[in-house]
Amino acid sequence: MVSNDSPRQYTLSLHATPERIPQIRRIVAAHLRHWRLENIIQPVSLGVCELLTNVHRHTRGDQPCVLELRWARGQFAASVADSDPRLPRLHGPQPFAERGRGLALVAHLSDSWGTHPTAGGKVVWFTLTAQPQALRPLRALPPTPVLSTTVSVAELPPREPRAPARPSRSDQWCLSDA
Repeated sequence: MVSNDSPRQYTLSLHATPERIPQIRRIVAAHLRHWRLENIIQPVSLGVCELLTNVHRHTRGDQPCVLELRWARGQFAASVADSDPRLPRLHGPQPFAERGRGLALVAHLSDSWGTHPTAGGKVVWFTLTAQPQALRPLRALPPTPVLSTTVSVAELPPREPRAPARPSRSDQWCLSDA
């Protein structure tokens, strides 16, 4: 069994395409649930989506990138590495701009964030303080009643006979007819 204070890490190589980002969001949420970090699913998922969207917009979307999630000693970190050497910049407030607010959102959602160049590109990261939620004790539930114990056949109302319905045109259609 993994203890509460043992470090956890998940790494995924991917292409940051718009079709892939919702799937990555679900993968991130699943890992945070598994690590019992449910309380940070929203900010982490949103931050990761922003970083991946930036990779897609500012590099060629077909270039690979690497997402890494780490949790150790109460600190969670998410990072995205890509092959573009240009470091992103945090822009000042532009309330009506259609783009350019992603890093400001990441900065707002996280405890800290940053970038650093690498030999093959750059890494953009953010951190959050997070403690795993305590496991709730299991409690016994009453058994689910089955039909034979809740309603007897004698108690059912009598069924009125109906004339057989003529099949409609849509009832006769099947895939092999298409």
